[in-house]
Amino acid sequence: MDMRRIVAVLAEEAEQQIEGQVWELAPGDHALALEAEAGLRKAVGPAEDQEALPEIDRLERLRETLAVLAICLARTHGRLAWFLSGAINALEPILRWRALPAGSGGTFGTVRPSLDEYAEAEDAVRQLQDALARLTAE
Repeated sequence: MDMRRIVAVLAEEAEQQIEGQVWELAPGDHALALEAEAGLRKAVGPAEDQEALPEIDRLERLRETLAVLAICLARTHGRLAWFLSGAINALEPILRWRALPAGSGGTFGTVRPSLDEYAEAEDAVRQLQDALARLTAE
């Protein structure tokens, strides 16, 4: 399953829980979800902007999204934490990516992603941005 599909499943489950009143965002979680959404939007912009960047900058921004999610995850519990954890898990392949050539020596198991993989990850982040915006609009 690709990152976009995993994020779509997460977003669908979250929306069902909100609509079914299984999950009601507490004020603190609401603020944290807004913070996460803003951080993701700051890190990864529109596709045309991202595609114009050098690969090393694209990877840096994708890693920033993981940092935003991890920091927000560390500050909450319950359903929002579970949602953020699922988002981090979906984006986990980014942790093994590198933008620089290996040169001599090992790469610690990292790989160079294709341009399609960058685009997939960036699309998944945009899906997360949109999901968080919908969750906080309720």
